[in-house]
Amino acid sequence: MTSLSATVGTGNIAGVATAIGIGGPGALFWMWMTALVGMATKYGEAVLAVHYREKDDRGVFVGGPMYYIRNGMGKKWAWLAVLFAIFCGLGGLGIGNTVQANSVADAMMQSFAVPELITGLVLAAITALVVLGGIKRIAGVAARLVPIMAIGYFLAALVVILANFTDIPQALITIVREAFSPTAAQGGFAGAAIWLAIRMGVARGIFSNEAGLGSAPIAHAAAQTDSPVRQGSVAMLGTFIDTIIICTLTGLAIVLTGAWTGEPQGAAMTAAAFSQVFGFGDKVVALAIATFAFTTILGWSYYSERCMEFLFGTKILLPFRILWVVVIPIGAVVNLGVIWTIADTMNGLMAIPNLIALLVLSPVIFRLTREFGALK
Repeated sequence: MTSLSATVGTGNIAGVATAIGIGGPGALFWMWMTALVGMATKYGEAVLAVHYREKDDRGVFVGGPMYYIRNGMGKKWAWLAVLFAIFCGLGGLGIGNTVQANSVADAMMQSFAVPELITGLVLAAITALVVLGGIKRIAGVAARLVPIMAIGYFLAALVVILANFTDIPQALITIVREAFSPTAAQGGFAGAAIWLAIRMGVARGIFSNEAGLGSAPIAHAAAQTDSPVRQGSVAMLGTFIDTIIICTLTGLAIVLTGAWTGEPQGAAMTAAAFSQVFGFGDKVVALAIATFAFTTILGWSYYSERCMEFLFGTKILLPFRILWVVVIPIGAVVNLGVIWTIADTMNGLMAIPNLIALLVLSPVIFRLTREFGALK
């Protein structure tokens, strides 16, 4: 639940709309393809995270790419583990904190006229109550909130889709066809080449499900399990729920309603799609963004603090948690142009050491999987 809380975020609403708004309906097809590959990647990440995890001086399981790089690839690769921890720790303050806070503040301002600073302060206060309690409190909140938010958004999107039920076959044909052919200009849509559909579908797909970044296995390493393979299967399910289910619901709603040919972009495009069925569609989307972004802030706080602990030890945890809370209202009110660029760069840099480790340690993943099958 902690992993899923960080994975399901604004990318499922604004990210999907951005991909379709720039790359056309075909971008959704490439998001699906990215998810299928990502499920395998997430499986490998979680298997290694549980297999190579350690207990810190508090007796808590800790793991993730920095640990399976150091413990699996050897001490001579410790520098690569350090690089991952730095990139993830800094990247979390951007993509997992300030960007999410800004998305919530903007949604609340646009739909409910709540000042950005007020939203930021309230969000910081609620986050402090959770993150200062550590992983058990984060997991407890996530276990209650994630199912509610996922099911609520699922039902709202399903209503939009069923309202256009007869157009579903044609929408699916359009998505697949335009994944392999240029998308013609329609309404406010300027048209897109095939490469743009692929680029946006893959980029937004990875942004949404985080497969390959190395963030999710940090949470999976804390699971109360004695089977790396079983936890790997749980990790695969997270990517399936995030992209194959939730992103598909958003994408179908946008394509079915024709919102992708209008002027609104990003979350506003999703709101326009929902508003064609609900008179208060913008408010439904605003509340979904607020909930999704809040759980992402919780999940990423855990990822980033584990990286800080790897670098500086457990003494850094309380100061870092305080810093995490303080940064939230700042993110709610500032212009995030530069922060987006830095966060995207850090996320890209995170993936490099993690993918190297997955490649080098793939024989370990195969061996553990075969042994699990033999035991069964």
